[in-house]
Amino acid sequence: MTLRRQVQFWLLSLAVFCVFLYVFSGVLLPFVAGMAVAYLLDPICDRLEKLGMGRLWATLTILFTFILVLVVFFVLLLPVLGNQLASFLENFPDLVRRLQALLAKYFPANLASHAGLSPEDLQASMTDLIGQGASVIGKLAQSIWNGGQALLSILSLFVITPVVAFYLLLDWDHMVECIDSWIPRDHLVEIRGLAVEMDAAVAGFVRGQVSVCVILGFFYAVSLALVGLNFGLLIGMVAGLVSFIPFVGAVLGLVLSVGIAIVQFWPDWPWILVVGAIFAVGQFLEGNILQPKLVGESTGLHPVTLMFALFAFGYLFGFVGMLIAVPAAAMIGVLARFGLKQYLASPVYKGIDRSKTATEE
Repeated sequence: MTLRRQVQFWLLSLAVFCVFLYVFSGVLLPFVAGMAVAYLLDPICDRLEKLGMGRLWATLTILFTFILVLVVFFVLLLPVLGNQLASFLENFPDLVRRLQALLAKYFPANLASHAGLSPEDLQASMTDLIGQGASVIGKLAQSIWNGGQALLSILSLFVITPVVAFYLLLDWDHMVECIDSWIPRDHLVEIRGLAVEMDAAVAGFVRGQVSVCVILGFFYAVSLALVGLNFGLLIGMVAGLVSFIPFVGAVLGLVLSVGIAIVQFWPDWPWILVVGAIFAVGQFLEGNILQPKLVGESTGLHPVTLMFALFAFGYLFGFVGMLIAVPAAAMIGVLARFGLKQYLASPVYKGIDRSKTATEE
């Protein structure tokens, strides 16, 4: 097969895969989630096998433990988070009005005049800004909800996902061997090398980032709850879980927490500073300890590239697209670096050796 035909074959395969994702994105969530769970738990299953446990029993042990942890988590925290979410949505308009009143009251008049703003203009600008922010959050929540609504029911996610994860985890090694047998023999070494590099990039980021999100969510939630901030547990959990998008989780949590802290604690301003300090400490921990130790430079992708991948895949394929955005971006990055390496070693980049050509003539 010529190079041109190979390129055409892989481009056609990519197009078919994208069309498949677009058409079936509404029903893929439990299957993609099951695949992600199996991918995350496969190293633990391999370690249990090395200790002498059979693959079936290792799979059952790990999966039941994982499900038990999730059930306990949801049973203990879901009612609390649900009550806080309902209360937050109910009180959100009143919180906005009180925050606007405080800013209008304590915003220096001379500073407003220097900025060309009257108190009325400032209040109108704040109203527009908060309204736009609420609209964005509402659209995001609606998009996620619509992705779940495309399933037969939300319950199917918790029924199908464990079943898919069980079968994939049980047959993971056999599937890898089967796919390896399909690789063209002429390019076996190169493709295996790329596959190993992709696996290292995806595994390092996904497993590391899951740990970072869980640790940050626990830190923010416990810290804000200890401070006594209203809805602190909910805001901390959301800020931690959204931390897989660079800077977005911390900024979202900081804005919501400081806004609520101003309304709740003013004029006791030290508590407002404490709330801000919690997110400053969280960012220090994430940037200097958690990310370097747990994630590192595993993907080789810039944070801006990751954010673009999340938004692009989310726009094209919905919530399922957001789940596969980072692995897909990591694999594309590996292929891009491989292609760049081939280009830098090719005559297209180096040019023709004129002296050698003249000698041959």
